[in-house]
Amino acid sequence: MREYEFNFVVQPEITDEGIARICEKFEGIVERAGDVRLHYDELGRRRLAYEIRNFQKGHYLALHFLSNGKVVPELERAARIDDSILRFLTVVANANVEDVEARKQEAVGLEEDRKRKAAERAAREAEEAAARASRDAEGDRDDEGERDTDDSDRDRDRDDRDDRDRDRGRDRDRDDEDEEDAE
Repeated sequence: MREYEFNFVVQPEITDEGIARICEKFEGIVERAGDVRLHYDELGRRRLAYEIRNFQKGHYLALHFLSNGKVVPELERAARIDDSILRFLTVVANANVEDVEARKQEAVGLEEDRKRKAAERAAREAEEAAARASRDAEGDRDDEGERDTDDSDRDRDRDDRDDRDRDRGRDRDRDDEDEEDAE
């Protein structure tokens, strides 16, 4: 058997429930073919390298499964039909999986690890939201009179731009001097 990785990008406005339905549809196709679903890698919402159908972001997912390869055309056909899928790609992740049971156990461990990390991320985001809400309630400035982090990030970005511009100007001056010396 071979291990395949079916990567696909879903439109960013699709809800978590919609993404779950899409995943269930692909899992059903794999299971109907008698192949083994291993796990999903949810890579999250990311910026696309280029705009696709007026979308600049997409939700990236990867389905790992064991198969002889006959299910791949059916998966790709289903992905072509679904308008919420922006792009997809199927690759052979491992051309020769010898111990299927060991690979299944490894996939179960990866799935549990992914769920644990998702729970930790959700808890961290909830804490950050609570901290943001309490900061907003107190006001934009803290007790020491420091600026808000957004303002300091903006200032740091402006300073970086100024440094880049100054370096570019220095490079131009050197080029001008080199041209004068050449004459």
